[in-house]
Amino acid sequence: MRELHHPAADEIDLSAVLFALADPVRRGLVAGLADGAEAGTGDCAGDLPPSTASHHFKTLREAGVTRTRVAGTRRLVSLRRDDLEARFPGLLDAILRADREPQVRRG
Repeated sequence: MRELHHPAADEIDLSAVLFALADPVRRGLVAGLADGAEAGTGDCAGDLPPSTASHHFKTLREAGVTRTRVAGTRRLVSLRRDDLEARFPGLLDAILRADREPQVRRG
């Protein structure tokens, strides 16, 4: 199995992170990892088809939002909270908090 690409902490790009977190499905996956625990991709994905979940996890990993570790036949995912906080202080928490708050429509 080939090695999975993860950008180094100092190579995490703001545009890539914002693109990855712009999708509500990916924000939901990240919110599920926000407690800091490592989880299997199948456990996090809920009802998503495996190919769709794989696409979303790849986007998050390549943006530097998550880290994926292969353990036998499983892929275990964790949030790169420390790397994101060092690079963009407060960004992840602000996005997760805003996603939980009701949206106000402006006329």
